[in-house]
Amino acid sequence: MSLLTAPTLAHFLVLGAILFAISMAGIFLNRKNVIILLMAIELMLLSVNMNFIAFSRYLGDMSGQVFVFFILTVAAAESAIGLAILVQLFRNAGTIDVEDLGRLKG
Repeated sequence: MSLLTAPTLAHFLVLGAILFAISMAGIFLNRKNVIILLMAIELMLLSVNMNFIAFSRYLGDMSGQVFVFFILTVAAAESAIGLAILVQLFRNAGTIDVEDLGRLKG
């Protein structure tokens, strides 16, 4: 009898839930730094992707894994555009703090 067993679907779902909770805590506890907010959103997407992969493997269907590739593509584009916007905001406003950027409202 081996002490190490193969990870089951429940292991992956619990890990995905923990990552999702950490990302939610990062969003709610840190409302000042935009970069950390973007990182928390990316962590949230990765936790959802882990659940897609786990269910896809459990059900023996490749559609979940293909869907993850589309999500990763959109997330990469979102990160690139978000960082470009942050660079421009820092050049114009001199800060990336969310509270200081409130003056940009119309």
